[in-house]
Amino acid sequence: MSDQNKVTYKDAGVDTEKGQEFVKRIKANVATTHNQNVLGGLGGFAACYDVSFLKSYQEPILLSGTDGVGTKLQIARELGIHDTVGIDLVAMCVNDILVNGGKPLFFQDYIACGKLHLPTMEAIVSGIVKGCRLAECALVGGETAEHPGVMPEEEYDLAGFVVGVVEKNKMIDGKTIRPGDMIVGLSSSGPHSNGFSLIRKLLLKDGKLPASQDQIDFIKNFVFVPTNIYVKSILSLIEKVNVKGMVHITGGGFYENIPRVLPTGVGAEIFSLPETYVFSKLEKDHALDRNDMYGTFNMGIGYIIVVESNQIDSVMNELNILGEKPYIIGKTNDTGKITIKM
Repeated sequence: MSDQNKVTYKDAGVDTEKGQEFVKRIKANVATTHNQNVLGGLGGFAACYDVSFLKSYQEPILLSGTDGVGTKLQIARELGIHDTVGIDLVAMCVNDILVNGGKPLFFQDYIACGKLHLPTMEAIVSGIVKGCRLAECALVGGETAEHPGVMPEEEYDLAGFVVGVVEKNKMIDGKTIRPGDMIVGLSSSGPHSNGFSLIRKLLLKDGKLPASQDQIDFIKNFVFVPTNIYVKSILSLIEKVNVKGMVHITGGGFYENIPRVLPTGVGAEIFSLPETYVFSKLEKDHALDRNDMYGTFNMGIGYIIVVESNQIDSVMNELNILGEKPYIIGKTNDTGKITIKM
């Protein structure tokens, strides 16, 4: 076959040289998340993490979690803002293992794209790096895959994976929750990374940003804000007070997530939630049913803590010191159901 008839991998849409260049560009930034437990650098076949320190645990339990950012990515592409969705990615994973009291150790990412656009990919990784710093975990590796002909060139999708650890006798699983315990909520930054299929239907026009600059500003400044990472505050809190159970308010809102931590027969009544501009505006502008919203969005509360009533003052005081915005939002009961009375 003559040279002019040869077809290369690059002709098929995959640029391996650009992939190598991408690794070089992000290597120094990723290394800022590393500690003495990370062995080797970025680019190897496997990520290596020294767990010798687990010898100091009596009964170490490893926790793992995986998640993505979902259709919030379409808004990222429309806005042309790619340096915060990496924070969302880390947050969705680390907040999940945090519910059991888990300290995040290391994180990996998977980025699929139609075409490797270096500035966009660098921006995404910069967000992942920032998220890992906020969660105090190491970004030890990942995979970036081009899918030409399968995904449009400008499209990408993200997935993340985290591993953490907790001492077995300190693991928080909700088993000791009883009727009469108090429910404390921590303020969210907005919708976080859930409910965006509905948000896109409400705010985008045929998948594109609206013409109104006010609407674009609302999306950018209130809807698209990255997900809060609660790791530092919660790990500090559980060293000082007895926390019985925790909930990360993600997809399914209050109705799906709160029952995941409650023992059989125990229910919860939510009687107070903070008024938040983003959710109030969505409800008013689009005549949304409030009860449906409780089953879709976090409604201003991204994370929930369940404690005994005699601990409530200590918990609220400590969370305020840690820089969180805590609210007493409810109480457990013996109904076995989740009710919201607002």
